[in-house]
This record gives sequence, structure tokens and C-alpha cells, in this order.
Amino acid sequence: MTTPKKIAVVTGASRGIGRALVQSFVKEGYEVWALARAVDALETLARESNGAVRPLAIDVADEAAVVAAAQKIREAGVPRVLVNNAGITVSAPLHKTSMEDFHKVMAVNVAAPFLLCRELIPAMAAAGGGRVINIGSMAATRGVKYTSAYCASKHALLGLTRSLAAEWARKNVTVNIVNPGWVETDMLSNAKAAISKTTGRTEQEAHAALANMNAMGRVIQPEEVAALCLFLASDAAATITGSAYNIDGGEAG
Repeated sequence: MTTPKKIAVVTGASRGIGRALVQSFVKEGYEVWALARAVDALETLARESNGAVRPLAIDVADEAAVVAAAQKIREAGVPRVLVNNAGITVSAPLHKTSMEDFHKVMAVNVAAPFLLCRELIPAMAAAGGGRVINIGSMAATRGVKYTSAYCASKHALLGLTRSLAAEWARKNVTVNIVNPGWVETDMLSNAKAAISKTTGRTEQEAHAALANMNAMGRVIQPEEVAALCLFLASDAAATITGSAYNIDGGEAG
């Protein structure tokens, strides 16, 4: 009897946490649907994986494209794991945050995870169960100035996580959220550049300031976030659902 292949879906897969997620799930024997806008980066991931990665170029802000992608994934085989990792931020005071920016942040950070859950969770349940892991932020549990749209979106993602966890618990589908602090990604690089521009500090000094926001005094690595997600996707986490996991070097503590 042939063992069914393990399938994972990862959004925002072309760089940072998403890229580390794809590589980590491949190492664990998964076939991974890698979703992102960056076609070249996705093709590189696919080449490096020896066929274990199925690249799918998509802008998750496009509702119709997300629904179509979910249908394509279902038709090829029901995934066991969905990681909603794609996310964007806008850093600006309230009076300089446009509705266009607000809607774009909500589309990527909340609507896309909602749509993928809506389109994939019932199939997971029908196939015996699955794991949904949403990538949140420390901004999911507290307010951070100059990021009102981003904070609102991550708070909404936390609420979505808890609601779906309660709704699908009896169907063997777990839904959890991982809330990283500052991670070594493009978002961190952009933050350092912004701090340097507004304060006159060097980017190295800005990096140190961001790292010192947590008790450990260091930035989280993408692979560390991926390792936590692998645990939540494992059999050992079968009874964990509706939980928020901080991975922040003690920043919240």
C-alpha cells in the first residue's frame, strides 16, 4: 500500500521566513506548494528542491487568484499543512495612513489567510485532518505606534485563528498562530533603514536597538520560526489548537 504524500502550502514563500519554511518542510519529506509573487525566486526554490517544491506565482491580495490557487492545490492533492505566512506592513502615523494602504494590508494579512482557510480546511477535514499555522507578529497582542493598519490586521489574524480553532477542533484540524518578534528578514532591513534615516544612527546601531528590544538581545532567525512551525505541524502537536506562540527572545515577557 502506497503511503499518501505529505503536502504543505506556504504563502510568502520566496524569501525570509517563507523560504525557510519551504526548505524545512522539504527536509521533512513534504511536497510543498510555494506561493509568492517573485517568479524567479520560486523557480530557484523549485530547482534546489529536486522536484519537491511546486511554485505558484500569485499576488495574495487578489481574491480571485487566491481562490483559483486553492482549487488548483485541492485538485492535485489535499494538503496536510497550510502556513499563512505572506504579510506586509505600512509604517506611518495615523494621519498619513491612506485607505488604500489600509485595504492592501488587510487583503494580504487577513483576507488571504481567511480565503485559503475557507477553501482548504473543509478538504483537510474530509481527508482526516490537518494543520493550519498563521504567522502573526508581536503586533497581534499589543499596540505599536505608527503601524495602526498592521496591528489591526495581526489582531484580526489572531481572532481568526481562535475562531477557526474552535470551529474545526472536532474535525482534527488544528489552527494556531506564531508571533515572531524582529526576524532577520527584509522587514527588519526596511525598519533599520527607516530608523537610520529619521534618527541619523547607522544601520548597525539601528540593528542593535531593535535586537535589544527583547530580553535575549538578539534578532530571531527565519529557521527558528520554521522549526516552531514544524513542531506545530507534527503529530506531537495533535492536541494543540487555538494557541498563540511567541518567538521573540523574551520581548513579551
